[in-house]
Amino acid sequence: MTANRTTSSSIGGSRPLLARIEESRGALAFLFMLPAAVLLLLFLTYPLGLGVWLGFTDERIGRDGIFIGLENYAYLWDDDVFWLSVFNTILYTSVASILKFGLGLWLALLLNEHLPFKAFFRAIVLLPWVVPTVLSAIAFWWIYDAQFSILSWVLIEWGWIEQPINFLGDPTNARASVIAANVWRGIPFVAITLLAGLQTIPPSLYEAATLDGATSWQRFRFVTFPLLTPIIAIVMTFSVLFTFTDFQLIYVLTRGGPVNATHLMATLSFQRGISGGNLGEGAAIAVAMIPFLLAAILFSYFGLQRRRWQQGGDN
Repeated sequence: MTANRTTSSSIGGSRPLLARIEESRGALAFLFMLPAAVLLLLFLTYPLGLGVWLGFTDERIGRDGIFIGLENYAYLWDDDVFWLSVFNTILYTSVASILKFGLGLWLALLLNEHLPFKAFFRAIVLLPWVVPTVLSAIAFWWIYDAQFSILSWVLIEWGWIEQPINFLGDPTNARASVIAANVWRGIPFVAITLLAGLQTIPPSLYEAATLDGATSWQRFRFVTFPLLTPIIAIVMTFSVLFTFTDFQLIYVLTRGGPVNATHLMATLSFQRGISGGNLGEGAAIAVAMIPFLLAAILFSYFGLQRRRWQQGGDN
């Protein structure tokens, strides 16, 4: 009898707790978010904190470091190669992001029309995005080969040039070449995401605009673009983040050369921290990327504020 009473009382005591958890939306939300929070804590927050700490030390591979304050940052402030990498990163990110947005939006508008074999073309568009970055970089490495480049061969056959183009050996050509490779790889993400946003716009809005005598440009300017702004903010934020932190494409194609002309902050951080063994300096370069990434996130946040007037509310 005592055991039965104990069992029944324990069951009866557990039921109200489960019932309270089920009725509490906040508790359920916390339980569902807990696994993701643990993963983020282990694989994002801890490495970030460790990188910030290493930036204040002189730690090297195989040797423990000591706290040196802002010495790494003071050294980088006077380092011409670091500032060149900052310039390269901003140039690379700005030009590539603008081109990806323009071409991706044009492609999304094209795929949103009633075209034959539209599903096939959408699948083809995704191929550059799903192919691993290293494989794409190796393919472009062959395309840009100084002696056997197919681009140079075609241009010579057409009579446009007389000798092969040194795509990756000239600083200006190398910058343009890596930007072109990044644009080719990033257009599908922008196009498919914007295409999904275009398909959420009610056709009745276009019909009403057409009845009012709006041209195709006016329909795009006053209907498509305003309603697509929140999606554009998200897409461009991710595009800027992916481009700003690009490493694999640059490392496989040029490794930062020639004469540091294509070194980005990510590749320079790897070169100084891993290849060069100076973990403190490499971490300091990586930490210096954070303000730029925060600026991209703020761009997305303020872009999403346009949802307020679109939804007719204050939230």
